Amino acid sequence: MVGCGHMRNPTANRRESRPSGSQNRICFSSLSQSSYAVLLVPSSGTFGQILSPLQWLHFLYVYIFCVKKWKMEWGAYIAVRLMLINTNIIEYFWDRNMRVFSYEELKDAPLLIDAIYKSKANNYSGEPLPILLPKTSNEGGFRISCRKDDAKMPAYIVISTTMKELEWPDFLDVEEGVFRYYGDNRKPGKDLHDTPRKGNLLLKNIFQWLHEDGDSRKNIPPILIFKKTGDGRDVQFLGLAAPGNPSIPPDRDLISFWRTMEGKRFQNYEAYFSILDTKNEEIKKEWLVSLYEDHENSLELAPKVWQDFIKKGRNGIKPLKAPKIVTIPTKNEQLPHDNEGKGIVKFIHEYYAKEPSKFEKCATKIVQMMDSNFYRFDVTRPWRDGGRDAIGKYHIGPEEHSLSVDCALEAKCYGEGNSVGVNEMSRLISRIKYRQFGIMVTTSSVNSQAYKEVVDDGHPILIITGKDIAEILRKNGIGLNGIKAWLEAMEN
Repeated sequence: MVGCGHMRNPTANRRESRPSGSQNRICFSSLSQSSYAVLLVPSSGTFGQILSPLQWLHFLYVYIFCVKKWKMEWGAYIAVRLMLINTNIIEYFWDRNMRVFSYEELKDAPLLIDAIYKSKANNYSGEPLPILLPKTSNEGGFRISCRKDDAKMPAYIVISTTMKELEWPDFLDVEEGVFRYYGDNRKPGKDLHDTPRKGNLLLKNIFQWLHEDGDSRKNIPPILIFKKTGDGRDVQFLGLAAPGNPSIPPDRDLISFWRTMEGKRFQNYEAYFSILDTKNEEIKKEWLVSLYEDHENSLELAPKVWQDFIKKGRNGIKPLKAPKIVTIPTKNEQLPHDNEGKGIVKFIHEYYAKEPSKFEKCATKIVQMMDSNFYRFDVTRPWRDGGRDAIGKYHIGPEEHSLSVDCALEAKCYGEGNSVGVNEMSRLISRIKYRQFGIMVTTSSVNSQAYKEVVDDGHPILIITGKDIAEILRKNGIGLNGIKAWLEAMEN
C-alpha cells in the first residue's frame, strides 16, 4: 500500500498553441502624407502592445531603407510589416528558449525539459505542481498519485528535490541521463519502509517489478523529476524517469544502507533512475489523467520511449544523454558562484595560506572523493612557488585482473585573483611519463592560455578548479559548516 496525497479535479485541456485570433488594428496616419499603413499588432505576448525603444530604432532603420527602395507610399507600410514579422519570430524563439511559465499559465503549460514553472507565493497555496499536474498533492518531496481503480497502486510519482541536502545529495548526471535519489527515511526513528508516505516501500516495489518478468512492469508508475530552483517555490522539470539504468547492474540500482544521526542508526535507500529521451514527443497531460482514471488503457497515450520501457524492461531504457561541448571555461566558470561554495574555497585557501605546500594532501583527498579508483598517493618535495607533487595510481577493471595507471598530481593553493599559468601547467606536462596522466588541482582557476594549450594539444591532464572542489566536497556531505573539522581531522 502506498500513501496518496490530497486529490483534486483533473486540469482543463492543455494549451495546444499560442493564441492567434486576438489582434488589434492600429492606424499609423503620420507615417506617410499620401497613404495610411494599416497594421496588425499582436495584442498579447512577450513584447506586448507597446513597442520598445529598441523596436522603434529597428523600425526607423528599416523604414529609411524601404522608403529609398519603394518610395514614400509603400516604404512605411513595408517597414512596419517587416519589423513586426521579425518581432514575432523573436517572440516565438524567446518563449521557446526561456521556457518559463507563470503561475497563471500552469494549467495549460506543457511539460518541457528544463522548463521553469513559477509559484504564486512562498507557501503551500502557491505551489506550482498541483496546478501543473493533475492529481498531485501540494507538499512533500515524494508525491504519489494513486489509481482510481485501486487506491493502493500508484498512477504516477512526482519527485521534487533541492539537490542541496548535504546528508542526502540527490544528483542528476546530465551527460549520462542518470538520476540518483535518496529515499524518504531521512531521519532516525522509523524502520526502512515505515515512512509517512510509504515512499521507500514503493521504491522497493518499483524495482521489484522492474526485475520481474511478465506483466509486473505495467505496475511501474512514470516518475516526473523536478528540481527546486531556490526562487520561492519555483520548480524546474528535469524529465520523465524510469527505474534502473543500462550502465548500472540490477543488484546496484536500489541499495539500502545505514546512517547515524544524533547518535541513532537507521536505514535508507539509494536509488538510480534514467531520465528518458522523449526526443520531441510531448508528455501529454491526458496520459497522466488516464493513468489515474483508466490505467489499463493508458499506455497508448504514453510517449514511445515509455512504451518501449514497459514492453522491454531494462533493455528498453533509452536515457537522455547530453554530452558536454568541449570549450575553454572562463575564469568565472571555474570558480563557485554561490556563497557557500565561495566560502568553502576561501576557507581552504586561508587555512593553508601560511604553508600552501600542505594543501597537497588535501588535494589528494579531494581527488579520491571525486573518484574512489584513485589510491596510494605519495607526496614528494615542495616547490619554491608553493606547489607540491604527488604520484598516485588509478585502479581499472575487476579486482582479480585489475590494471593500475600512474598519475602525477600538482596542487596549487591560490587565491581567487591568482590563476595557474602556462609555466605551472608546462611543468606538470613535463613530469608526465609514458602511460601516465596528470592532475592539476587549484583552489582558484587556470588561465585561458594554459587551459587552451592542454585542450588543443590533447595533453592527458585532469583539471580540478575551485568550483569543482566545492562541488566534490558538498556531494560528499562537507559544507561550509563542516570544512574546518574535515581539514583538522585530515591533518591529525
